[in-house]
Amino acid sequence: MRVTLERANLLKSLNHVHRVVERRNTIPILSNVLLKTDGGSLEMKATDLDLEITEATPAVVEQAGATTVAAHLLYDIVRKLPDGAEVMLSTDADGNMMTVISGRSNFKLQCLPQSDFPELTAGEFTHTFRLDSAVLRQLIDRTQFAISTEETRYYLNGIYMHTAEHENDIVLRAVATDGHRLARCETVAPNGAEAMPGIIIPRKTVGELQKLVDDPDIAVTIELSDSKIRFTIGAVVLTSKLIDGTFPDYQRVIPTGNDKDLLVDRQSFAAAVDRVSTVSSERGRAVKLSLSSGQLMLTVNNPDSGSATEEIAVDYEADALDIGFNARYLLDVTNQLGGSDVKFTLADAGSPTLIIDTADEASLYVLMPMRV
Repeated sequence: MRVTLERANLLKSLNHVHRVVERRNTIPILSNVLLKTDGGSLEMKATDLDLEITEATPAVVEQAGATTVAAHLLYDIVRKLPDGAEVMLSTDADGNMMTVISGRSNFKLQCLPQSDFPELTAGEFTHTFRLDSAVLRQLIDRTQFAISTEETRYYLNGIYMHTAEHENDIVLRAVATDGHRLARCETVAPNGAEAMPGIIIPRKTVGELQKLVDDPDIAVTIELSDSKIRFTIGAVVLTSKLIDGTFPDYQRVIPTGNDKDLLVDRQSFAAAVDRVSTVSSERGRAVKLSLSSGQLMLTVNNPDSGSATEEIAVDYEADALDIGFNARYLLDVTNQLGGSDVKFTLADAGSPTLIIDTADEASLYVLMPMRV
């Protein structure tokens, strides 16, 4: 193999591909990226056996071929080359070494044969639909912070995507929960998604996807099989296993009878929560919200370091109420909101609270209270 390409193109593709590769691997080939020429391009592929990414980038192919080299090593080399440089990649006759030449820099890297590189067989895709990348980005951004990191409840370690009927429309919904908080975002279901099964997209796949959908003008093609999902985003193809589990009936925890409405300026509220939580212990991080007519008092007590209070003027006319929340969870939710105001719909100190973005009717959030 012998190819020449622009450093910027090579770096962009390697940046997407190398992130899938785990830094610690017991199987040496999984530390490598597969490089393969294809017409006038160089195709790169990486996998961790659950997730596979391929991307083609324009290249001048002098001699066709394929090999695999250490992904993070090649990325670091290319990253440190000067802007505007050209990079030549070539393998020796027996394919054991690859030479990377750019200007006066010359590197020789160990290779492993292409035949050892695993293939993530996807099976037959039964459902295909397209989403604007800006819409997909919103579905992910609004929900991914609530994905559980608790490995024992593996079915919560991702975003649940499914279709549902809402006000005589079919909507595509993304939902995530860790048992303490829940985030839901929806959009009108695109053609082809109507009969799709409910799927759970793993946390790592969601993270990679979030970095790839950075161009709002690109349409993303999404394909589903029984156990896999494939995203095609321009020249990038991301294929992932789905989480094999049953997502809980999240509708049961979304409150419908809460009768106390609180409207507060989002930025003032977030800043006040951030300030008073400075004295909270990392473990507890509980902040008490004391509501009375037109006023909200935020209080944090930490026996080890002290206490803090702050008062905010709010729109609230219901009965007085004291309720506690995890400060970090409050900040995570307010960071997702786009409106100038945030609306809390409350019941009592022990019941789930509904949080609504005044500028985005497609999203809602649920927070479980804490004892304070």
